[in-house]
Amino acid sequence: MENFDQEGEVIPLTAPTGGVVSGTAYKIGSLIVVALVTVAETLPFSALVKGVVTHAKVSAQAWTEGVKIYWDDSAKNFTTTVGANTLCGVAAAAAANPSATGDVRLDGVAR
Repeated sequence: MENFDQEGEVIPLTAPTGGVVSGTAYKIGSLIVVALVTVAETLPFSALVKGVVTHAKVSAQAWTEGVKIYWDDSAKNFTTTVGANTLCGVAAAAAANPSATGDVRLDGVAR
């Protein structure tokens, strides 16, 4: 197939204002990604768009496997609260209340 470019789980993007830090989630346009490297703003970086990551969550929430997970761009954490937050995947494992992190399966879908 001549038009195949890449698998798509990791894609190159341009770091937003302030740059990106490896292991941290960001909202780039309408896509939630996790930076795989640390770079300054305007530089290219590898972004995980599909896969499972352990990341900061709302501590006071208990998650069950498969529950919908949203990105809260203001608080910079994952949550089960819909509101103005961006749906980005599901919980890949249960997470207790309280707990600082949770396993999120990013679905790679722009919304």
